[in-house]
Amino acid sequence: MEYLIVIYKTVIFYILITVLYRLMGKREIGELSIMDLTISILLAEFAAISIDNVKENMLLSILPMIILVLIQFGYSKFSLHNKEARSVLEGEPSVIINRGIVNFKEMTKQRYNIDDLLKALRDKSIKSLEEVDFALLENNGSLSVFTKGKEESVYPLPVIVEGNILEDTLRQIKKDKRWLLNRLEIENYQLEDVFYAFYRNNSLFLIKKENIK
Repeated sequence: MEYLIVIYKTVIFYILITVLYRLMGKREIGELSIMDLTISILLAEFAAISIDNVKENMLLSILPMIILVLIQFGYSKFSLHNKEARSVLEGEPSVIINRGIVNFKEMTKQRYNIDDLLKALRDKSIKSLEEVDFALLENNGSLSVFTKGKEESVYPLPVIVEGNILEDTLRQIKKDKRWLLNRLEIENYQLEDVFYAFYRNNSLFLIKKENIK
């Protein structure tokens, strides 16, 4: 009888977790942030505990799993328009290579060693550090790499996200806040009206909040 209960619970939790992951969105499958990873571990743990305890009411494990998914829904909706919340809970991308120069200080801060960097580059078929112009360590641990080309700064660098100025990016492009505000004034933009702005090939590209639905 206990074997049948284990089989029954295994099938039920397999179906339930599959449905929950589909509801949480495709991003959960391939790109796990810190919060995504935490919820994933807890979902698996609740399922494992329930399967292991054949005499325990299965609803005692299903209820906290549903609560976790509801928390994820609430957080996703809240953080969609709240950059500060995303920064606190998920962190910010880190510049590992900037204009061909390796940022060892940032690598130490992120506990990302040279072997990790070289392996990530090899995975992208990049043979040498000399080929890299810009590399960004994303929140989920993946490395975004831009190789050197004929044109300088062919990749877009975000300078404004949801009305917030990214001063680290301004320092990378050797600009300051005054320059950015002057550019906004020339374009007849207010900072609070800008949803997203990026710098590429010595040009500033702006997207207003009213254009985002």
